[in-house]
Amino acid sequence: MSETEHFRGKVDDRTPLEARWLDLTRRVLPALAAERGWPVRADHCFQRILLDNAFGGVWYDFVSRRPAYAHADAAALARAVALGEGAVAGTIDLADLNRRSLVWRGVHPS
Repeated sequence: MSETEHFRGKVDDRTPLEARWLDLTRRVLPALAAERGWPVRADHCFQRILLDNAFGGVWYDFVSRRPAYAHADAAALARAVALGEGAVAGTIDLADLNRRSLVWRGVHPS
């Protein structure tokens, strides 16, 4: 069972899910950014991309309190972690997720 599958099944204890979220967005994804040619490098950009795509729109339309990861429902956070894990594994196109996020925010990337 992958870590993400474990998180999906255990939504009542958020501690491991939040820890993985922070590790992915603060350490793992930024470390891979240059090598993968991703259009973003900063942790908050990865967080925006993954949360927007987990919700299917701008995350702050769904989560009113900050930090978003701590106040998002566990299922949405698990979806965001799964997207991040997919980007690490190369099965999710992070640049495409970024484009989608920017469009939802009214920014039309070239």
